[in-house]
Amino acid sequence: MEFRFRYQGKSTASNDAQSTDLSFTPDSLRPPTYFVGQLHKRLAFREAISALHDVVVSDQRFKPRDQTEYRAWLAQHEQTMLAEFITSKGKLTSEVSSVKNRLSDMYKQGNDILQPFYKAQRRYWQHLYLHDRDMWIVLDPVISVHPDELFFECFSEDESSYGKLSCSHNVFKNISDKAFGTTNIDYSDGLYAEFQKIREYKETSLTIDPGGFSVRTGRDEQFDEKKIDLPDGWVRGFLQVSSAMTLPMVSLRLHPMDVHNLCFHLRRRKERVGPRSLRFKLKPGEPIRISLDPWNTEIVCARSIHTGREDREIRVWGRRRLHILERLIPVANHFTVHLLGDGLPSFYVADLGDMSFTLGLSGWTANDWSRVANFDLLAPRGEVDEFTLRRVHAGLAENWCESSQSLARRLNLDEPVVKSALAAFSQRGQVLFDLASGLYRIRELSREPIAFDQLRFASEREVKADRFAAASLAKVKNREHTAEGVRFEGTVIDDAVTYNCSLVIDDDQRLRDAACECFYFKQNRLRKGPCEHLLALRRAAGSAS
Repeated sequence: MEFRFRYQGKSTASNDAQSTDLSFTPDSLRPPTYFVGQLHKRLAFREAISALHDVVVSDQRFKPRDQTEYRAWLAQHEQTMLAEFITSKGKLTSEVSSVKNRLSDMYKQGNDILQPFYKAQRRYWQHLYLHDRDMWIVLDPVISVHPDELFFECFSEDESSYGKLSCSHNVFKNISDKAFGTTNIDYSDGLYAEFQKIREYKETSLTIDPGGFSVRTGRDEQFDEKKIDLPDGWVRGFLQVSSAMTLPMVSLRLHPMDVHNLCFHLRRRKERVGPRSLRFKLKPGEPIRISLDPWNTEIVCARSIHTGREDREIRVWGRRRLHILERLIPVANHFTVHLLGDGLPSFYVADLGDMSFTLGLSGWTANDWSRVANFDLLAPRGEVDEFTLRRVHAGLAENWCESSQSLARRLNLDEPVVKSALAAFSQRGQVLFDLASGLYRIRELSREPIAFDQLRFASEREVKADRFAAASLAKVKNREHTAEGVRFEGTVIDDAVTYNCSLVIDDDQRLRDAACECFYFKQNRLRKGPCEHLLALRRAAGSAS
């Protein structure tokens, strides 16, 4: 999937003793979107935008050691070491010594010739990683201007962490110019160093440059045009976040000092063996307890009381990525943690007053959003006709943001229908669910709507499920209403093998619980999305209802 950006110049920052000016250059190929104002809450913005940068550069993937120098040394001394070994065994003739010397000289000369190449190659890769982030980050950050707030979105380098910084218009003063919409911005690495120069005593202005959309003729050297061919999996990963945010979650409220204690314990110790997980131990009316494996260290969050109604223990991985939140601890009022379940994604929302910072973490680093997560399969998937889809999108566009309940009441539609329509637009990159406010927002991820047919099947399991449904191999045997929703039981025939399946669909048409006899489900359950048999049974259940 090809994305094209055109920036009229570069994002810049200027500092002097009295003021700091930040100017972001937007994508001039998109409809005009701009914002001009002065920061009112400077320090909190500095820490939040720096945390967003920490998301962008985060990469927790395993990095093997650079063995270039070792291999060069080994190639130089291999023959010498072999000759010495043969000599030690007493099998060397008088001619071996001269051969050894000749081989040593030959390899030394070859290494001297190639040594500049090895050094240049190593410097090249280091330069790309440290200075040319565009070679590693394939999509520039997205910024949206709405009537009530301004928000930035980004993805980490390893595609396992999602960051969103939302700034209410109260964060700014003297707002002189604005146009609502979504655009990509040129977000260079040099800006991070300039962010650190923001001070409370210095006036700071933030500009999404309206001049980036002025018309010029002829060849202009200031135009920076990028054409990026993105894999479908990367784009799909960005879309998975909004789908995951709409799923049922267990929500906790943590005091900033509890988050500090958690990060402090992780900084002090380095695990050498597994398991590397956090266990949230929840009991109604009691302080939240967090256990750190493998040391069995338990942190008692005395300032944070669990307000739920049942005992729960939820286990999550990928905890080192929580260090991204450290800069927010001094300026946060509290943190709200949203947990989907064992080994499933988690969301951490920092309340910064008129700002909020959302950090979305996949189940673990290797289980990233783009390749493994299939949370759109768990989201509402009711069939909605094209006319209703357009009506829902147009209704949301009138106010730019609204809850599904309010939108359904205003359009005189059933809320499940509205949620299914909004889920479809989320999977096309046109709508975002804001977890901090509980509202759906218009957010065009690309200039043109992402072709749903191109991303229709996120995995081979969806392709198989579509075939099972088309061949009527999925049958619903029983249907009953439970406290969690409607429970469907049935069978799916796959290669002459009959699998018994069951699933629970709640009132919002979300897949809440499921079971299947196949190996894939027994191994992964719902951590990587439902198996093809559950998807086929869900299709059959939708047709039956």
